[in-house]
Amino acid sequence: MRDAEQTRQTILEISADEIHKHGFTATSLSSILKRCKVSKGALYHYFPNKMELGYAVFEEIYTPMFLETWKPAVEVDDPIAGLCQFFTLMSTDSSCDDIVCGCPLNNLCQEMSGIDEGFRLRILNMQQQLNQLIAINLQRISAQLRPDLDFSQVAYFITASFHGASSLSKSSQNKELFSKVINELCLYITNLRHNQLS
Repeated sequence: MRDAEQTRQTILEISADEIHKHGFTATSLSSILKRCKVSKGALYHYFPNKMELGYAVFEEIYTPMFLETWKPAVEVDDPIAGLCQFFTLMSTDSSCDDIVCGCPLNNLCQEMSGIDEGFRLRILNMQQQLNQLIAINLQRISAQLRPDLDFSQVAYFITASFHGASSLSKSSQNKELFSKVINELCLYITNLRHNQLS
């Protein structure tokens, strides 16, 4: 990687960390500059303003990281089992701090979607990518699933429940609530199979 590309990548990674810790609005460019050890002019060479920097963090750091986190769960032979294992491990292995701090992408979505159209459109695009990823992989095993399923609708329900669990535990500072919602979500996912019907 060339020096210029490395500098840009460093700025993005440090900015992503700062946004996760403080939120986009409260993130200080001076703190980013200090940690990156670059001048303000160097930062503006790559990103003309803070908003463009935020967009780049969202598109190049948060969105790929988020989608890569989900891929192993749904691209296995059995995405039903994969999703349940993914959620259960997150519930049991994540520290209380991890849960109550919230997902960096979810935090940014909640903060910025209502106040900036550029962020809203990027958030919508990311949600559509995740929805398609889940829906395609559930459709792949459709012979094992209930015949009445709308895979896109199911995918949105799964992600909404997951983000709802994250938001609930973050706002209440209570990891136990996350685990309770996740347990119920896993029951729902398991019951997508047609042989679970009574």
